[in-house]
Amino acid sequence: MAAVRPVRLLGDPVLRTACDPVRAFDDSLHRLIDDMFATLQRQRGAGLAANQIGVPLRVFVYDCADDRGRRHTGHVVNPRLVEADGELLVEQEGCLSFPGHRFPTPRHARAVVEGEDRDGRDVRVEGTGYFARCLQHETGHLNGEVYIDTLEGPVRKEALRAVRALG
Repeated sequence: MAAVRPVRLLGDPVLRTACDPVRAFDDSLHRLIDDMFATLQRQRGAGLAANQIGVPLRVFVYDCADDRGRRHTGHVVNPRLVEADGELLVEQEGCLSFPGHRFPTPRHARAVVEGEDRDGRDVRVEGTGYFARCLQHETGHLNGEVYIDTLEGPVRKEALRAVRALG
């Protein structure tokens, strides 16, 4: 049975560390992915990276809509962002590891991620609109990045003030 795991908050060093590739496509990986989906559902998020629950492995799950309102649900193991193009859209973005805060964040309108599924089969996931934003956001997490790293100017200053207020 899947378990809901605590989400790590900004300031936790695991969020700033590049994750290790998954090498074993076994029952423990399947359990991790199931737990990540249970956690994502409980938190009502669009995506969740493994390091957000303290597991420094290159895995993320998603459940979000694209710019046409189509729902996409799935996971990617060892993801690589291979394309991020199209118009640069600045829209509100949030993060489960920085709850209660949303900032206008620039992201490309289209993104393509390649990796593997839970059984080691190759996958290619393409997204537009909000789904593209999700793919870029989650892949960034696995590289030790958080969305506020993409912010600039006054918006970045506001976000950093909010981070400092966390203590």
